[in-house]
Parts: sequence; C-alpha cells; structure tokens
Amino acid sequence: MAIEPGLMLAGMLMIGFLAQWLAWRVKLPAILFLLLAGIVLGPVGGVLDPDRLLGGLLFPTVSLAVALILFEGSLTLRFHELPGIGKAVRGLVSYGAVASLLLLALAAHLVAGLAWPIALLFGALACVTGPTVIAPMLRTLRPNARIANTLRWEGIVIDPLGALFAVLIYEAIVSRQEGHTIGVFIATIGCGVGIGALSAWLMAFFLRRQLIPEYLQNYAVLAAVLFAFSVSNTLTHESGLLAVTIMGIALGNLRGVHIDDILDFKESLTTVLVSLLFILLAARLHWPLPHGMLGAGIALFLIAQFLVRPLTVAIASFRSGLSWRERALIGWVAPRGIVAASVSALFALRLDALGVAGAEALVPLVFTLIIGTVILQSATARPLAIWLKVAEPEPRGVLIFGSDPVARAIGASLHEAGFRVVLADDDWDGIRLARMEGLATFFGNPASPHAERCLDLSGIGRLLAVSTHRERNSLACVHYRQEFGRSKVYRLRNLTPQENTDRAALVGSLLAPPLFDEAMTHGRFAEMLAHGWRIKSTKLSTTFDWPHFIEQYGSNSVLMFGVEEKGALRVASAKRELEPKPGWTVIALVPPSEPRPE
Repeated sequence: MAIEPGLMLAGMLMIGFLAQWLAWRVKLPAILFLLLAGIVLGPVGGVLDPDRLLGGLLFPTVSLAVALILFEGSLTLRFHELPGIGKAVRGLVSYGAVASLLLLALAAHLVAGLAWPIALLFGALACVTGPTVIAPMLRTLRPNARIANTLRWEGIVIDPLGALFAVLIYEAIVSRQEGHTIGVFIATIGCGVGIGALSAWLMAFFLRRQLIPEYLQNYAVLAAVLFAFSVSNTLTHESGLLAVTIMGIALGNLRGVHIDDILDFKESLTTVLVSLLFILLAARLHWPLPHGMLGAGIALFLIAQFLVRPLTVAIASFRSGLSWRERALIGWVAPRGIVAASVSALFALRLDALGVAGAEALVPLVFTLIIGTVILQSATARPLAIWLKVAEPEPRGVLIFGSDPVARAIGASLHEAGFRVVLADDDWDGIRLARMEGLATFFGNPASPHAERCLDLSGIGRLLAVSTHRERNSLACVHYRQEFGRSKVYRLRNLTPQENTDRAALVGSLLAPPLFDEAMTHGRFAEMLAHGWRIKSTKLSTTFDWPHFIEQYGSNSVLMFGVEEKGALRVASAKRELEPKPGWTVIALVPPSEPRPE
C-alpha cells in the first residue's frame, strides 16, 4: 500500500526524533541510529523511496540541507582559539589530516579500485571526525582531561577544514570531468571564496549596526546562506558549497558580531535537517550493495581503524607531551560523522549524474566506515581506556550553573577542598570575575547544544544549579539528570516554601532536591555573605566532632558539604540530611566571628 507523501514526511520527522532521543538515552552518536533507520525503511523494508517521494526536488533539497550543515559547522571554527589548543591538535588538523587523507585515498584506490580523483575525495571525507560524534562518545569514554580536550578540539577544528578539503577536491573533479581548464577551476574557487566572504561581510555590517531586528536575525542569516549558495552556483557551477563554508568561517571570526543566538538557531535547524537527510540518504542505498563494495568497505574500515588512524596520530603527536598511553587511545578513537555522510551523498548524486566512474561506490564505502567506527569504538573505547590507565576515575567534580557571588563562593569552597569545579553561565561579568578568582568556567548556557559540543565534563559528576533564574535552574537539572543521575543533581531555592505557592510552583518532575537546609534560598545565602558570614572548611576528629563544631561556630551554622575520608563528596540537602562523622571534612556557612573583648 502506497503511503501518502505528507504522512511519509511526518513519519520521517517522528522517526528522526526517536533516533535522536535513543542516541541521547544511550549516549551514542545519533547518526548511527538515523542511518540504521534509513536502511530499514529503504533497502530492507521497501517503505521509503526518496527518488519517488521527492522526484526532481531530491537533489535541490539535499544540496540546500548540506549547505546549511556546512555553514553551521564552519561557524564554530575560531582562529583565535587555535594557538591554545596544543601541539597534538595542531598536528592532527594540519599535516596529520593531510597524511590521513592521502593514506585513505591510497587504500581506496588499491582495495576498492577507485580512480584517483574519487579515491582522493573519499580520503578527504573519511579523514573528518566531528563534534556531533565525538561529544556523545566522550561522555561514555570518560578519558583524562588531556585526551578529552585533544579529541574534542580535533573534531571542532577538522569538521569545517575537512569539508573545505572535500569541496576543493570535488571542484577539481567536476572541472576535469566537464573539460574545464585550470583557469575555470581557479575562477570557480575564486567565485566561491569571494561570494562567501562578501556575504559574511554584508551580514556582519547589518548585524553590527543593528539594522535587522533581533527577531528577524535568524531568518536573515538563513536566507543569506541559501541565497549565497544559489547565486554562487549560478555564477560558477558547483561553487556554492565552498561559498557557504567560507561564509561560515568568516562570519564566525569577524569581530563585533554576536552570533550566539544565530548559532543556537542553526544548531536546532541542523538537528532537524540531519534527522531527515540521513534517513533519506540511507534509504537510497541499494541492497545488496554493488559487487565487492561490502567487502571493500569492511576492508577500508579495518585499514582506517588499525593502520591509518594510529599512524597519523603517532606522526601528529610526536613530542607533543602526551604519554604513549594517551596517544594510543587517541589513535583508537576517530568516529566519522555528519560531514562525511552528508557531503559524500551530495557529491555522489552530482558525480553520478555527470557520469564519473566510481561515484556510485562513494556512499556505501563512507557509510560502512561511519557505522563501523561508531559501533566498534563505542563498544571498546572505555575498556581500552581503563586497560591503558587513562580513564577518569569515578567523576568527583562539580558543575555549577551560575556565576554570581553565591555561585563563586560555593565553587571556591569546593575547589579548595580538591574537587574539579566548573562554573557555567551566560553572564559574562560573573564569568569574568570567576576566572579572575582562579575558577574554571564555561561561558554559555550549560543546557545548550553549544555546551553539549564544547563543555568539558571530564571528571564532572554532579550539578549544582544555583543561578538567579529559577526556571533555567530547573531546566538544567532536567537536562543533567540523565547525564549524572537523579541523585547527583541539586538546586538552590529561589523562593522560600512559603513563597512557593501553587501559582508560583513548578511541576514536581522539574524539581531537584533543594540544597542545604529547608529555609535556605539564593537571596538568603547572598544576604548572609553580605553580612559577613563565611564558608568554613574543617576536618573533624574524635576530639573535635560535629557537635563540637556547632558549639564553637554556633547552632545557626549551615552545613553545606561533607567530604568522606576516601574523598567522596556528600551534599547536604533539605531532602537528605547529613550526619558528619569523625574523619570527614565539613564545609559549612558560619556566622561572622564576634570580636573578642580586650
């Protein structure tokens, strides 16, 4: 029975959501479940036929979606951050990436029999990891901070650079196939670069001068990206992808342009596009695969996993300061992601239409590599990290949402007690003061897609939501409840129990246990600090136990945390009262000392 197109599109949206949700639940890259869903719907079940569903709109739809995906990825490349990312990352995204591209191209040429142009294009696509696949894997892997930072920054930087490599090689193939001279190829590159840079400059001009109202800025950027892509393609054939990649890189690096809201919008839009796009692309796979492609794809995956990645990491990280154990784990982890899948499918459509030999092999080879790397590395990376002794122990650190004086005081007390503490907030003034006080920070909403990609949670196992924004505290608790567990998420009340009437109360499912005692609120904590109360850390003993502490500092002292002898952190809560024992270190808010009589 034929399914009505409207129902099919709505069903794809729902299946895409379920795939994204399942990936969130099991902490695996969503691309794996999206590709598997497309394969089940298309070649296995025969329910979805993208060519029949979209007809002549298939290629324009895929082209525009890939353009937006490349633009969103390119926005995240910030040149000013490159000098600080370490020798290993700079090696991995420069000569390491080139070495990986060439080795993978050589393998594709020898194993799959691809002509050199298509083999080089495969190498450019297959050398790219990306934050959308690295971030979920790092949450399960939990390596030490140096490995996590190296892998995360490699994915962020190489995502747009790898796309740029692939687009340039693709332009060369198309020019050669259509009989263009080197001058035409250079003109194509120049047009893409020029239109991309000009579009970024014009958009920055309007944004800086606030000539576009805020509610229209996301719409304006979306329209400008698609318009730049289409105009560039019209002026010089197939230069549009290069134009949007350059536009994203340029707009992300121009000074005085606030793009955080734009980036959030593009990330949300990209999630929808990726969900639809990969189901469509996987559904177009022909099963069984062309003769020899399955065996060649598996062979290329094994070569990439066991030979190319370890070799390029060894070269790129030589004398980088990483230990051999850290380099070994980095050499094992390199899942392929969105850029490889989306761009390979788009190029395959276009190259196949041009009659380029071997173009039909591009998608099955890349998809086999994606599925192989994600499945194998997700299953084995954590045991390997433990065996190599580079895995983080049970996470003891604390993520604090907020950066005002209350959050900074709580963070400083935990930092002094030896715990890793990260303060996350989108209030720049508070974050700046926290940095000046020596605390680790993240500028941004900790529950945002940007935080999922860039917030380093290595060694972090708890959330304390102590910002002045009651609703955002609750949303952060809901967001991190799945990450850390229900018992590791707390909030500081913004309203007293008397103020929290039915009109003001939040739904119970949004609430986390309140911090400290029943009467403690953010306002009360801030007021106590302003009146000279201080946070005191004291180790208890058999001769100076908790009753003695109360006797010395006053019965109105507020117990905040307890640190057990083995270093485990216990959080005082109105729902879970602590009973400090000898040997513990207690952290409490104590009243100001009374002046001694002279």
